[in-house]
Amino acid sequence: MDLHGRDVKQDVRELGALLGDVLAEQTSEASFETVEDIRNAAIDYREGKRESRTELDRLLEGLSPEGESTVARAFTTYFELINLAEERERARVIREASQADTLDDGLVATVETLVESDADPETVQRVLDDVLIEPTFTAHPTEARRKTVKAKLRSIASRLEELDERRLTDREHDQLWRKVDAEVTSLWQTSQVRDRRPEPQDEARNVQWYLENILFDVVGEVYAELEDLLADEYPEVDVPKLFEFRSWAGSDRDGNPFVTPEVTTDTLERQRSVVLEKYRQALKGLSGILSQDGSRADFGAELERSLKADRDRLPGVAREAEERYPDEPYRQKLKLMRERLRRIEDVRPDGYGEKDELLEDLGVIDRSLRSMGAEVVADEYVEPLIRQVDTFGFTLASLDLRDHQENHTEAVHEALAGEGIDYRGRDEEGRAEVLTDAILQEEQVVDLEEPGDVSETAARVLRRFEKLGEWQREFGVAAIDTYCISMTEEPSHVLEVLFLADQAGVVSLPDHCGLDIVPLLETESALNGARRIMGTLFENEAYAEALDARRNIQEIMLGYSDSNKENGFLAANWDLYKNQRRLAGICDDFDVRMRLFHGRGGSISRGGGPMNEAMLALPNETVTGQIKFTEQGEAIAEKYANPQIAERNVEQMLNAQVRSRLQAIREPEEDVHDEWIAAMDEMAVTARAQYTDLLESDGFVTYFGQATPIGVIENLNLGSRPASRSGERTVEDLRAIPWVFSWTQSRCIITGWYALGTGIETYLDEGGDIETLREMYREWPFFRTTLDNASLALARTDFEIASYYADLADPDLRGEFFPHLQEEYERTRDIVLDVTGRETLLKREWLDDSLRRRNPYVDPLNLLQTQLLEQTHRTDDEEQTLRLTVKGIAAGMKNTG
Repeated sequence: MDLHGRDVKQDVRELGALLGDVLAEQTSEASFETVEDIRNAAIDYREGKRESRTELDRLLEGLSPEGESTVARAFTTYFELINLAEERERARVIREASQADTLDDGLVATVETLVESDADPETVQRVLDDVLIEPTFTAHPTEARRKTVKAKLRSIASRLEELDERRLTDREHDQLWRKVDAEVTSLWQTSQVRDRRPEPQDEARNVQWYLENILFDVVGEVYAELEDLLADEYPEVDVPKLFEFRSWAGSDRDGNPFVTPEVTTDTLERQRSVVLEKYRQALKGLSGILSQDGSRADFGAELERSLKADRDRLPGVAREAEERYPDEPYRQKLKLMRERLRRIEDVRPDGYGEKDELLEDLGVIDRSLRSMGAEVVADEYVEPLIRQVDTFGFTLASLDLRDHQENHTEAVHEALAGEGIDYRGRDEEGRAEVLTDAILQEEQVVDLEEPGDVSETAARVLRRFEKLGEWQREFGVAAIDTYCISMTEEPSHVLEVLFLADQAGVVSLPDHCGLDIVPLLETESALNGARRIMGTLFENEAYAEALDARRNIQEIMLGYSDSNKENGFLAANWDLYKNQRRLAGICDDFDVRMRLFHGRGGSISRGGGPMNEAMLALPNETVTGQIKFTEQGEAIAEKYANPQIAERNVEQMLNAQVRSRLQAIREPEEDVHDEWIAAMDEMAVTARAQYTDLLESDGFVTYFGQATPIGVIENLNLGSRPASRSGERTVEDLRAIPWVFSWTQSRCIITGWYALGTGIETYLDEGGDIETLREMYREWPFFRTTLDNASLALARTDFEIASYYADLADPDLRGEFFPHLQEEYERTRDIVLDVTGRETLLKREWLDDSLRRRNPYVDPLNLLQTQLLEQTHRTDDEEQTLRLTVKGIAAGMKNTG
C-alpha cells in the first residue's frame, strides 16, 4: 500500500520553482535572473564545476541595496520552504516505518526490550512507576522567525500534507497547489524581521500553542498505544502517569526585567482558560458519543450516586439536563461536568476544586461503560481524556519560577535589616543559622506586603513571593510549584528561597511545603562543591522537613550552556558526566531521591542533540526514573510543530527512559573501566587548558567581535531578554545563546568541537592507545554520544566560508587566531574520523543529504552578510537586509544558539 504520493525531491523541486515564479512576479524578471545566476554560481562551485567563488563574489558585489534585499529575502524564503519539505519527509519516514513495524526506538521496541530482557511483571511495573518525563519549555531567545511567518509556514505545511497523503483528482490537486501559491506569495510580501522585541506574553503564547494544538492530543495517543502493547505481554501491569509538561515562559526572571508578576498572572490565567476549554470541548464531543438509553440498560449505582451529588450541588442545571436528555444519564452527567468546569473561572460556587475531582467523574463514567460491556467505547473515548486531564491538569503546563541568587540574597538582607538583623555581615554558617531559625519559628519575621524602604531589586523579589502565595491559592499549588536558583554557590542561596516562601505562607513546616527548590549548578566551583552544598542542605533541620513534605525528592539543575562557555566542549561534557555521578552518590548517602534537571539548549554547543540518545548516555546512578530537561527555541518547532514528529519524539523519550531505568535497576552503578575514566580525565584537562588559553588570549574578544556578527545579533529582536547580563561584551558576561549563535552564523562553530582534537592527540602522545578510544566509542554511550555530537558541529563548520568572516578582523588578529582555529578543526576532524571509523563526519545519511542540499544556498547569504558587515556605514535598508541574512542563515543551518 502506497502511503504517500510525493517525495522530498519533488517537494524541494516544486517549492523552489514556485518561489522562483513568485519572485519574478513580485519583483521583476531581472531580479529573478540575478538570483538564479547567484544560485547557479554557488552550486557550480560546490559541485566542483568552478575552481573558485570569484563569480559568486562578483555577482554579490554588483548588487544594489535593493538587489541585496531581494537576494537575502529569496534565499531566506527558500530555506523556510525547504525546511517544510524536510519536515514532511520525516513524517513520511515515520509513517512508513510504523506501517512496516521497523521503528527501532518506538513503543513496539520498548515492549520488545522488556520482553527480551526477561523482565517480569513486577519489574515492569516498578520501571513504569518510577518513570516521569518532564519536558520544560523555555522562552530563551533562540527562535529567529516571527510568529506571523510561522503561521504562514504551518499553513503551507498542512497543504503539503494533504497533497502527500490524500488521493486527489487533478482538479483537487490544482486547487490545493493554488492555495500553496497564494501562501508563498503572501509569505514573500510579509516582513521576515521583527520590528520590536517580543514581549514575555508573546513567548508564553508561543509555548502554549504547541501544548494546546499538538501535545494535548499526542499524549493520549501515546498512552493508548502503550497500553495496547503492554496488554498483550503484561496484562497485569497498570500504566501510571509518565509525562508532565512544564514551562518557563512568563515566569523566568533571570536577567529579564520584563517578566513581572502581572505577566505571570496573565500566563496562568490564559493557560487555565485554554485547557479548561479543551476539556469542555472534549466533554461535548463525548456527549455526542455516549447516547446510551437509560430505560434499556443498567448504568450502575456509582453513576446514580454521582448524578445525585451533582443534582444536590447544581439543582437548576440538573433539571435542565434532565429535560434536555431524558433517560440519557451519561449526557446529563457530562452537561453537569461542563458546568463545573465553567465555574472554575466563575464567581459562582461549585466548580471543580482540583483535577482529581474531574478525574473521579471521568472514572465513574469509565467504570460504568465497562460494566455494561462497552470497554471499546471507554478505551477509545474516555481513557484518552483521563490521560489528558492527569497530564495537563487545570494548568496546561506548570510554571517554574527562576531568578539569580544575588537578587534573593539582596532581598533577604534588606528585609532582615529592617528587622534589625545583620544578614549581609554574617558568614555562610551564620546566614544559614538565621534563615533556619526563622523558617522553623511560627511567627512571621518580615512583612512581604509592606517591607519598608527597600531597593527596587529587593521590592521586586519580595513582591514575587507575596504573589506566589496568591497564585497557589488561586490556581492550585501544582500550577507554579518549582523555584530554580541560577548560579547557586552556597547552601544559603537555597535556604533564602525557602525562607521567603515560608514568609509568603507557601511553606508551613513540617506539614506543608508548596515548592520544589532547585539549585542550578553551572559553574566549575559549584559543581566541585556539590557535596558541601547539598550535604549541608540535607543535614539542615528546616530543609530536611521541607524535603520530607515534598516526598523526599530533590531536583537539581545542571547548566550545560554556561559550563560549555566556561570550560569548552569536551571538558564541559566530562565535568557534567562526573558531577551527575557525584550528585547521585550524595543523594544516595542521604537517602534522598534525585531528579536531575538538564538545562540543555537546542544546539550541540549547549547540550543539544537527540534527546533519546542523551538519555541513554546518562550514568546509571543518575537514572532514578524521573528526568526533566529544557526544550528551547527552534528545537521546539522542529520537534513539536508536526503531530507525527511530536508523537515520535515523545515515544523515543519514553523508550529511552524505560530502557535506562530498567538498566539502572539491574546495574545500579555503571561499569565504566578505570582506563576509560583515566583517558577522559587526561583529555579533558588538556582540552580545558587549551580552551581557556584561547579565551584569555589578548585580542581574542576583539577578534570575536570583528569576525562574527555578534553586533547584529545583540540588536536582533529575538526574545524579550537582553543578550548579556550587564550590557558588557565579555565572554564571561555574554549569554551562551548569542555566543553560540555568532559562531554558528560565521560557520566556525568552535563551541561544538574546539580543543577536542588537542585533548585526544595529547592523550595519544602521552602513551594512550587509539584502540582504547575506539573501544570507548563502541561500548560507552557517553563517549559515543560526545563524539557523534562533535561530528555534527564539525560537519556544519566550513572554514572556506569562515575565512570571509576572518577577513573582517584586523590583519594581526586574523593572523593570530584564524590559522590556529583552522588547524584545530582539521586535527579534530581527522581524529574523530579515526576513532569512529567512519569516512564521513555524519553517521546518518539523511543528515548528509540535507547538508549537501543546503550548503549552496547558505553560501550566498554568508557572503552577502560579510559584505554588509564590512561596510562602516549602512543605511536603514541595509541594516534590515543584514538582519535578514541572520534569519536566513539560521533557517539554512536549522540552528541559532
